[in-house]
Amino acid sequence: MHPLELFKYCPKCGSLNFGVNNEKSKKCADCGFVYYFNSSAATVAFILKEDDSLLVCRRAKNPMKGTLDLPGGFIDMFETGEQGVAREVFEETGLTVDESHYQFSLPNTYLYSEFLVHTLDMFFLCKVKSTEEIKAMDDVADSFWIPLDKINPEEFGLASVREGVKIFLKTHKHN
Repeated sequence: MHPLELFKYCPKCGSLNFGVNNEKSKKCADCGFVYYFNSSAATVAFILKEDDSLLVCRRAKNPMKGTLDLPGGFIDMFETGEQGVAREVFEETGLTVDESHYQFSLPNTYLYSEFLVHTLDMFFLCKVKSTEEIKAMDDVADSFWIPLDKINPEEFGLASVREGVKIFLKTHKHN
């Protein structure tokens, strides 16, 4: 099912005359409002220790409960990508981000409350104040460090994170 099929009423006037305009939008025949179904912004954090180990989390909830993940999540309204990744890292690990540097982005889909959300996942290389006191919080069951040469991208459950880890490993070998 296309996500637009889930939207029956015009969000502006409430009309039922809210029909498909094209593959990415619906248009209200009564008030003329056009709604575009766009990707939601999300972040993913690469956090490295000096010994070239990466902070990895284990997912506590579905989708992909029990698989490996990286800290991150949806960006809130009025947040920048940098603010969003810092907040998510803190909420999930208790670590405070000092610096974040944009690396790349990947499109993704994420099943949230049985609704398929299309996302644009922005990956950041983050430096934190301290790597000593990690806490697994929010939707994280566990957090731990894995040396880069021991990481298996196939253990990461979310498709964009798995692909992002592959890209990261290619660009950070022997740095």
